[in-house]
Amino acid sequence: MSNTFRDLLKKVGSGNHTGENLTREEAATATRMMLLGEATPAQIGAFLIAHRIKRPTGEELAGMLDAYDQLGPKLASISSVRPVMVLGIPYDGRTRTAPISPIITLLLATAGQPVVMHGGDRLPTKYGLPLVEIWQGLGVDWTGLKLEKTQQVLEKTGIGFVYTPQNFPLTQSIWEYRDQLGKRPPFATMELIWCPYAGNAHIVAGFVHPPTEAMFQDALARRGVTKFTTVKGLEGSCDLPRDRTAIIGLLTPATSNEIERLHLVPREYGFTSKNVPLGTTVELVGDMQAVLKGIPSEVMDTALWNGGFYLWRSGICSDMAAGIAKAKELLATGAVAAKLQEVTQIVQSLHSPVYNSRLLTIDN
Repeated sequence: MSNTFRDLLKKVGSGNHTGENLTREEAATATRMMLLGEATPAQIGAFLIAHRIKRPTGEELAGMLDAYDQLGPKLASISSVRPVMVLGIPYDGRTRTAPISPIITLLLATAGQPVVMHGGDRLPTKYGLPLVEIWQGLGVDWTGLKLEKTQQVLEKTGIGFVYTPQNFPLTQSIWEYRDQLGKRPPFATMELIWCPYAGNAHIVAGFVHPPTEAMFQDALARRGVTKFTTVKGLEGSCDLPRDRTAIIGLLTPATSNEIERLHLVPREYGFTSKNVPLGTTVELVGDMQAVLKGIPSEVMDTALWNGGFYLWRSGICSDMAAGIAKAKELLATGAVAAKLQEVTQIVQSLHSPVYNSRLLTIDN
């Protein structure tokens, strides 16, 4: 048993009247001790549920991110005229609405905006559809790539995906606790603003509850982040909803230290108020492939709605209308499909000879 960790547990688990928030340094220490297994299973389980009940502070999230920086992977800085956009999307996936972020990632990279994603497999508590399975359906398997190979893909194509089971295995034990507890601990909040990229980055984080956005702002400010975007997105993701006004927070160095609030109404841009429901993975991948061919559909409208926003937010287009038009053009001309083919070929070439031999056997 760790007496040091026990003292930290007592601070967060002593209830409303005597409990205390952790300092940034204490939160970093607690996170390191959990990831490294220096605390006992009983201590870790108790801490995770107590911290959830107490609710984390921005300072605590900053400390947790400090520990991730110390122990976790970082893609090296690449040459880019724009900050690399890092999409913070819930690791436990989607269960109700169709994700569109892989298509948006391809679209942005086609237009010259590099993107980094991160995540793992089907994970608790939702065990929803993860990003890595969508990419596999599109022909891109990130699961076998170590960080140095992912770095090569990012440098060549403008897209990178940090697959945590391969590149940050210390986090796997936390997922076991999360499954047993049946609740999302503060790690699930922190992951949304984690940045596994060492260069100039533009963090985009999805959220559900307004207090979470305030925690993001506090944590990132403490870490010196001066540009980020928050999206009250579908199932806590970065995907803009179509069934309601999209609520977005913008912070850029040129404005102020306060979040600028943006409200986007889909019908004002010609889109119906309807989210695309999530069917099977095969159906979703088929719908995405149709989008890459420029075929009109509800999924295409979702791609244009989101693509227009992110092309504008990245500075590629002057406004939403221009962004939507640009997205439509890139999809219609096959440029985004060509980007997917480029990424697929490079990723396959970087896999082991055994993997490539298996692909060849399957193709034949």
